[in-house]
Amino acid sequence: MVVRSVVRHSAYADSVTLMRVQQEVRRQAGVEEAGLVLATEANKALLQQAGLLTPEASTAGPDDLVIAVRAVSEEAAARALAEAQTLLSRPRASAGGDAYRPRTLAAARGLLPQATVAAVSVPGRFAAGVAREALREGLHVFLFSDNVPLEEEVALKREAAERGLLVMGPDCGTALLGGVGLGFANRVRRGPVGIVAAAGTGLQEVASLVHRWGSGVSQAIGTGGRDVSGAVGGATTVRALGLLADDPATRVIVLVSKPPDPTVAERVLAAARGTGKPVVAVFVGADVADSGTVSGARTLAGAARRAVLLAEGAGAREAARAGEAVEAAALPGPLTHEAAQLAPGQRFVRGLYSGGTLCAEAQVVLRSYLGRVRSNAPLDPADALPGTGPAVEHTLLDLGADEFTQGRLHPLLDPTLRLQRLAAEAADPAVAVLLLDVVLGDAVEPDPAARLAPAVAQARAQARRHGRTLCVLGSVCGTDLDPQDAEAQTAALREAGMHVLEAAALAAHAAGRILRERGARGGPPAVPRLAVPARAVPPPDPGPLRALLEGPPAVVNVGLGLFAESLARQGAQVIDLDWRPPAGGRQRWLDLLERLEA
Repeated sequence: MVVRSVVRHSAYADSVTLMRVQQEVRRQAGVEEAGLVLATEANKALLQQAGLLTPEASTAGPDDLVIAVRAVSEEAAARALAEAQTLLSRPRASAGGDAYRPRTLAAARGLLPQATVAAVSVPGRFAAGVAREALREGLHVFLFSDNVPLEEEVALKREAAERGLLVMGPDCGTALLGGVGLGFANRVRRGPVGIVAAAGTGLQEVASLVHRWGSGVSQAIGTGGRDVSGAVGGATTVRALGLLADDPATRVIVLVSKPPDPTVAERVLAAARGTGKPVVAVFVGADVADSGTVSGARTLAGAARRAVLLAEGAGAREAARAGEAVEAAALPGPLTHEAAQLAPGQRFVRGLYSGGTLCAEAQVVLRSYLGRVRSNAPLDPADALPGTGPAVEHTLLDLGADEFTQGRLHPLLDPTLRLQRLAAEAADPAVAVLLLDVVLGDAVEPDPAARLAPAVAQARAQARRHGRTLCVLGSVCGTDLDPQDAEAQTAALREAGMHVLEAAALAAHAAGRILRERGARGGPPAVPRLAVPARAVPPPDPGPLRALLEGPPAVVNVGLGLFAESLARQGAQVIDLDWRPPAGGRQRWLDLLERLEA
């Protein structure tokens, strides 16, 4: 066995291309393992764990691309490295089938003059510049990129407002505009429920449950998680509320986020009341008091159920009771039987989430049963888990957080990291319950159950060999219309031994009940209670933003090619930019360019 690598200094390839080439190289004769990553410290640690970190790779910098292989011979390793470099040199095909991909936004506008939105998913240090260029071309911006400086977000949203445009993001995972999904979006029927969300998987969970429970979604506008921070001030959230207030197809609005800054919460809730429409607010980790047309829900499932009933004409009190009842279901019989077989030392829950909002919601639920719950994205700073280190006692991880995705794909696209953590947590004899989310939709992994189900079955079998029972719980965020088909995914996961509940909150409640029976003690967590201002403040008139919702968007895609492919499959007009980092991504040259521009 030999391990060899090539380091390509300041080389750019998008993360999806790297994943696809890596998969091809792994299939080469004589190759045991392969890795293609940017040489961030986190990725070098993963190479080390996989036995692929060579001396030259260990000294590479975060702008360098490492191609590493483990093969049965020097010849096989050399062939694999050569094949990887050949595959990387091939130009990416256009999503529309045309071989030509323009290099600039101005050229893209010339080819698609009716374009309304730029979907930007380039590395974070370049994203603000691309978004600013898009605004100056008259395009709304769907900014998927993360690791964008906060001051850049503030400046971008200020410029967008001045130009009568909208910036959704940064770190905006999804949106549904005119029946077309941007980013990680589920396919849902059109209907009367509009969504404004500073939470990507929160938006997906609500939209999927609204669909599953018989209603539909008019529009869903993502804002990016920091939009409700004090620095950003709810800039996109308030403007989006104005859009949905003006939209005749929207009868009920669901407002989703983690707890906003208190001043921003007051501004947003006043604007929600000012829409004149029923608004269900779910601020995961805070309670919103019912007042007037605005009502609060504690979970995403509760908010979706309440919204569906309000859209159907039910009274506010009936809708509120139904929303709360969603969480009161008893444990399924087979799960009760399995939980009774846990070994005496099994006391902890470990959660591995691809959705940050679902991770936060699970923390809220579990704290009422267990007390303290650790996380890399904690609701209480005192419960922070340092970095990407090992879990401690009750731990829930958001594997889509910046520290896990810098220089590598989001877990919705590449589950490798989650599968590694799953095996590690399942091997801990103190773990009783594993909590997982499975998120479907366009532009995510085409068959999540194909890799997750065998890992679940293997983890449970390993526990049995050591005289333990491992309860694996979760939910599938998706619909029957999604390319993966939620029912088929659910069936495959259940066959592997995973208990799949109807919503993420229900899975967290089930985990809490199991551990409470084993002596865990918690209590209602102290969460802020937010009052809806008595005075309604109408959100700003949408003005030129109205055009954004008048029909399906025409999109210029800048970054991940799979987003362009997804848009094309949905029948949207899309042109895929042949984007390359300025100055070849070399930091010294970028610094020089910045000084020259200044």
